[in-house]
Amino acid sequence: MSDILAELERRREAARAGGGERRVAAQHAKGKLTARERVELLLDEGSFEEFDMFVTHRTTDFGMAESKPAGDGVITGWGTVNGRMVYVFSQDFTVFGGSLSETHAQKICKIMDMAMQNGAPIIGINDSGGARIQEGVASLAGYAEVFKRNVLASGVVPQISLIMGPCAGGAVYSPAMTDFIFMVQDSSYMFVTGPDVVKTVTNEVVTAEELGGASTHTRKSSVADAAFKDDVETLMETRRLIDFLPSSNLEKPPVRPFFDDPNRIEESLDTLIPANPNQPYDMKELIHKIADEGDFYEIQEDFAGNILTGFIRLEGSTVGVVANQPMVLAGVLDIASSRKAARFVRFCDAFEIPILTLVDVPGFLPGTAQEYDGVIKHGAKLLFAYGEATVPRVTLITRKAYGGAYVVMSSKHLRGDFNYAWPTAQVAVMGAKGATEILHRSELDDPEKIAARTEEYETNFANPFRAAERGFVDEVIMPQSTRKRICRAFASLRGKKLNNPWKKHDNIPL
Repeated sequence: MSDILAELERRREAARAGGGERRVAAQHAKGKLTARERVELLLDEGSFEEFDMFVTHRTTDFGMAESKPAGDGVITGWGTVNGRMVYVFSQDFTVFGGSLSETHAQKICKIMDMAMQNGAPIIGINDSGGARIQEGVASLAGYAEVFKRNVLASGVVPQISLIMGPCAGGAVYSPAMTDFIFMVQDSSYMFVTGPDVVKTVTNEVVTAEELGGASTHTRKSSVADAAFKDDVETLMETRRLIDFLPSSNLEKPPVRPFFDDPNRIEESLDTLIPANPNQPYDMKELIHKIADEGDFYEIQEDFAGNILTGFIRLEGSTVGVVANQPMVLAGVLDIASSRKAARFVRFCDAFEIPILTLVDVPGFLPGTAQEYDGVIKHGAKLLFAYGEATVPRVTLITRKAYGGAYVVMSSKHLRGDFNYAWPTAQVAVMGAKGATEILHRSELDDPEKIAARTEEYETNFANPFRAAERGFVDEVIMPQSTRKRICRAFASLRGKKLNNPWKKHDNIPL
């Protein structure tokens, strides 16, 4: 018996060694952790239960039969994050460059299937050279099996991808279909075709970092949701994100202890809005002053800064926040911000996370560039996302809510549950100056008359009371009482039940 136990331990040690000391040292030299170190940091200490430690590839071509490391380049299993179960796979770059083989893919598919059956998030740590060339089409079939499960798991369990090394070619499409993507600055990249192919086909000279590095995907493409300085920070931020999310679409997000009075009065909010309607202010200040303990977990912070998305807690419960940001482009809606917010709203709705919308929007960004690139269809994505959402929704108009953008931002007409406004809110078709110039075009030559007409328009329309008279705004509230009113609103909506008409699925304007 002791011989058998010794053999088991010997095999386990061999599997834990990955590609060997030399390759592990090379991984560390790049500032990267090994696959197993990443899993141990991500999960609660001692909670990891590994699957398929002894699985090996089946390829005999190209001399592969002589090298069959246990685990086949990926570590899979389950564990807990702050006591809540998650499933995880972590590609091991020290074994065949983390390349995906048929059995490598089967290991990933097994834990994805288990995650869906048991209702727990899937976290994929990507660090791979792509498809294993020696296996040919079998490795491509492996990717396809993973992709299929990404599609089936979408909206069922949260999926999080951590790009902690190379992720190129077909491999990028699995993370692209997950809910959140985190990258590591200077050591991870994603692209469909690499710099060499780009140079051959288009004659463009570009580095891997410029083509698909963390900065590119967090600031320009919006493929990634955030980038962090190293592996450790990325894993810690992932743990923090998971705390905001439910385990599956059949569960509510976890309720955490809180020490912040829901009835807290914040008098500083009475002076947040500047006297000059064209002067910006920081919407993040309002979010922090509403949230429990001022904690705001922002998503896609570096992309489309004219709209803010992220998670807060109110009375210990997760709430998704979508807010116009007057500090960037006056908070206007455009293609980028519409896409960003629409995807976030749909995620929240899929996982029963209530949505708080903070509105200060002067309209949609005009211009040929926006129209040629399809602002109509992209803006419709946000309209569609809010229109189909059935989760509890509270909307607060702080200042401007003009034109179609007023409707899009979770208005009463799109089934908003509580629609509040501050006394400083201006709910109208457009700003006073533009409206006056259209309504009184014949008087444009008389500045005094135009000034008087503008003042008249502001008195009649640049306030929340016309909308309140119609019932489009439920209540005009004091800014200082905002946290109290919003907490009470969400508390009253905990039993909300709303179902859309039956359909196979909708046809969102993609």
